[in-house]
Amino acid sequence: MRRKLFISFRHHDVEHNGRPTQGRWKELHMPNLRPFVWALTGIFAFLSLHAIARPGVAQEAVTPLLDAGKTVLGQPLVYPKGTPNVMASVVVMQPGEETGWHQHDVPMLGYILEGEVMVDYGPYGKRLYRKGDAILEAVGIPHRGRNTGSVPARIMSVFMGAKGTPNTTLLPGYFPQ
Repeated sequence: MRRKLFISFRHHDVEHNGRPTQGRWKELHMPNLRPFVWALTGIFAFLSLHAIARPGVAQEAVTPLLDAGKTVLGQPLVYPKGTPNVMASVVVMQPGEETGWHQHDVPMLGYILEGEVMVDYGPYGKRLYRKGDAILEAVGIPHRGRNTGSVPARIMSVFMGAKGTPNTTLLPGYFPQ
């Protein structure tokens, strides 16, 4: 007596058990499933697109912070040459704290998360930045910031520089004229 090797898979039944009368299950039935699979795929695609485009369904909110091609002092935005490098950080300044005179050698996006900061640009004047303000900071212009508020100021700084180019240069002996 010959023992059946495969009894649960019809397409193997013919190949291994030698029963040609019930053979070719895959060839006979798979073409009939193809239109069903395509129809099911179409239905899922339609439902997915419909769910995305339905009015009244919550979508992510986008709040533009800044769209600028010039710095706060009107300088055109110019990226440094070299291997690009982006560095982001959060600077915390206590009430009354100052940064000292410094300059940024690469473009820097600043966003005031909390508090307020007065920035002195020397001969270019002073500017006050408060919570929610986004700025494209001056490049190559000496300036200093001071927390003029009563709470710590938190500033997100994103430098768009290049490897080997300093983001900030401290100017301890600088005094504006």
